[in-house]
Amino acid sequence: MTTIPSTSDWQQWQTSWDRQQEWYMPDREERFRVMADAVEAVAGETPLVLDLACGTGSIADRVLRALPGARVVCVDIDPALLTIARGHFADDERVAFAEADLTDPGWTERLPHTSFDAVVTATALHWLDTEPLRRLYGTLAGLLREGGVFLNADHMYDESAPRLNAAMNALLTRRQARQRGEGALDWADWWNRVADDPALAEPAARRFALLGDPREPRPASAKRDRPTTTDWHLTTLREQGFSEARQIWCSASDALVAALR
Repeated sequence: MTTIPSTSDWQQWQTSWDRQQEWYMPDREERFRVMADAVEAVAGETPLVLDLACGTGSIADRVLRALPGARVVCVDIDPALLTIARGHFADDERVAFAEADLTDPGWTERLPHTSFDAVVTATALHWLDTEPLRRLYGTLAGLLREGGVFLNADHMYDESAPRLNAAMNALLTRRQARQRGEGALDWADWWNRVADDPALAEPAARRFALLGDPREPRPASAKRDRPTTTDWHLTTLREQGFSEARQIWCSASDALVAALR
């Protein structure tokens, strides 16, 4: 059993994670609203949901606010983010946790259920290379019940309008610069604070050893073969066993795709 440190304010950490992520994605809450609506539309008001690569549990939190009768299994590999999520949901019997590497062929064996009504994920699967992600999509098709829904909100681009994309990205960059001047935290800043918290120092050290230190810039050699277009995701989901798939939301840099089993 994982012991949850009692000396940190887990709600404060959850909120600070949300603010840091919103600095990169101003439309993040709208993504979550559309995602929760899609879960309810397909799976009803009392679904069993898998929050894939859950991080601090941001999606689980929104789904449970929208659908109080839902149950959520949160799975991730990051010890620090899971510590925050476990602390945030410590008194909520609707939430269960599993620690697993999604590239491990046996990762589903760590889950407390063999079938789900919905699988949800956000800003996570872009870390996977093309072939591991393709295999994961096939695994998820097998985890969902017939008629279940998979929802992935992530960095996906429509490359058909490069000038428009450049203009929108330039606007975001200007706004981010202004917000940094007003004290907004970026990815590295946030992890510095995690490492400085006595309640999170040990899981943060394990995270750094396992996944790398997010406070350090990645070398140019770290660039990988990772899919970036919405079309790739939709095509691959259909190829891997989903009966239909479509984009249901997008911003200038992100999209939310839904696929039915």
